[in-house]
Amino acid sequence: MEDQVESDPRIAALEDKTLLVLDDDAPFRARLTRALAQRGFDVISVGSVAEAREQLKKLAPAFAVVDLRLEDGTGLEIVEALHSVREDSHAVILTGYGAISTAVAAVKAGAIDYLPKPADIDDVVNALLTGRSDRPEPPENPMSADRVRWEHIQRVYELCNHNVSETARRLNMHRRTLQRILAKRAPR
Repeated sequence: MEDQVESDPRIAALEDKTLLVLDDDAPFRARLTRALAQRGFDVISVGSVAEAREQLKKLAPAFAVVDLRLEDGTGLEIVEALHSVREDSHAVILTGYGAISTAVAAVKAGAIDYLPKPADIDDVVNALLTGRSDRPEPPENPMSADRVRWEHIQRVYELCNHNVSETARRLNMHRRTLQRILAKRAPR
C-alpha cells in the first residue's frame, strides 16, 4: 500500500463515505486505514467484534472492510449486524484463511466480496465500489471440476514445499493416490 495517493474521484462523488475497518492485526489495520483515508473514505478503525458492535450502535457506515477471523468472534457477525441496520451497505471480507465454504458464508451474510490477505488496496476499493448488479457475468467456459480439484492439489503441494506425505496428510488422502494424481497431466 502506497503512502502518497491522490483521492479517488469515485469516492469523492459519494454522498456517504463512512467506512468501518475491523481487523485485530494492528499494523495491518493501521496501513489499511491510512490507505483508505487517503483515497477519500471517512474511516472508523476498530480491532474487535465488541468494538465494532459499539460503533454500529453509534453509526452505521456505508462501507466496511472486515477480517474474517478475530480473537473475540467472526467478521461475519459484524457484516450481518451491519446489514440489519443498513441494508445498502457494502462489506468486503478479508481473510488469510480462504476456503469456498467461508466465501459462501460471507456472501450469505451480506458481503459483496471476499478477498485474501494481504489484499491490494486497489482491489479492496474496487470491490467496495462495485455493486452486486455491476458484477461481471460468469465465464462462458469455466474450469471443469476436475481442473479445479487439480489446481487445488497443486497449490497445496506447492505450499508444502513439494512434500508428498505432508500434502497427502493436509488433503486427507492416501499418499499413493496423491502420487498418481501428481504424475498425471492437468485436466482441461
